[in-house]
Amino acid sequence: MLDTSVAYLLDPDPIETAPAAPPRGDGALLDAYSQTVSTVADTVGPAVVRVDTRQTSGQAGRGGIGSGVVISPDGLVLTNAHVVNGAKEIRLSDTEGRTTESRLLGIDPDTDLALLRADAARGLAFAPLGDSKTLRRGQIAIAIGNPLGFESTVTAGVISALGRSLRSVSGHMIEDVIQTDAALNPGNSGGPLVSSRGEVIGINTAVIMGAQGICFAVASNTANHVLSEIIMHGRVRRGYIGVAAQTVPVPRRHAIAAGIENRLGAMLTNVQADGPADRAGLMSHDLVVRLDGEPVTGVDDLIRLLDRNRVGKHIKIEVLRLGRLREFEVAPSERVVTPAP
Repeated sequence: MLDTSVAYLLDPDPIETAPAAPPRGDGALLDAYSQTVSTVADTVGPAVVRVDTRQTSGQAGRGGIGSGVVISPDGLVLTNAHVVNGAKEIRLSDTEGRTTESRLLGIDPDTDLALLRADAARGLAFAPLGDSKTLRRGQIAIAIGNPLGFESTVTAGVISALGRSLRSVSGHMIEDVIQTDAALNPGNSGGPLVSSRGEVIGINTAVIMGAQGICFAVASNTANHVLSEIIMHGRVRRGYIGVAAQTVPVPRRHAIAAGIENRLGAMLTNVQADGPADRAGLMSHDLVVRLDGEPVTGVDDLIRLLDRNRVGKHIKIEVLRLGRLREFEVAPSERVVTPAP
């Protein structure tokens, strides 16, 4: 190794220095990365709960284990739809061993999200939802959950990609998915993916079996929209145009030529045959930049704007096709959600 310390060559005698005292305590040994992960684990960990489900009433029923995250002190809990779908009994356990029954407020298989209400507990530790639109590839991502029943397990990695699409167990495409290499295993489902600021940026949902470090979480902005709809209406009523999309950058030269300010848009990766978008003339690789005059800066915007108020109405979708701005008129239908058995 190259020694870069300063050498005083004109000094006739070397200057002896006392050896540095060894550091005291583990704190001095932790680097900035370790400190960040440890702080987030201590802050968000108490808000992560174990979700135990039973398919039939009574002790003999089949059950499963997942994770969830408390998002408000009055007992609202986000988890995965596939964790609680079909469950007759749902019990939550916190890091201190306290348990409480919970009830299902609403479920959305399209995004693999479900909202629970803890029945007896109030004043719970909770974690805030962050803004997933501000995320960048390479950011620290920390997963907390109960993989394979090992409670309060923490794994860390980075955000590998943004705006992925993922097909759920029910067959629906989940849009605006975060890819991470933070290790996830069965039982992590429904637990939070957390940023270095201690904000929930995603709800862990799936892994690619047989792969190394390819895991997925539903973005927090999508989760925020879903829970708002469930709280207000008991379900998520959304428009359906028959496309799959992912968030991509808008080439600057195309944005200038089209007179738009979008830095990001939603590129259509698949258009269902004879769906509303297909009948309107939209094609794969079209880059959606506006919907009814409102900017679309990613998949989460497209999901949010295709809400219940646009079902059955004609809407204008503006796209960049081969660098040119084009406008199409689409009539969304209502997406029919059929929970998995």
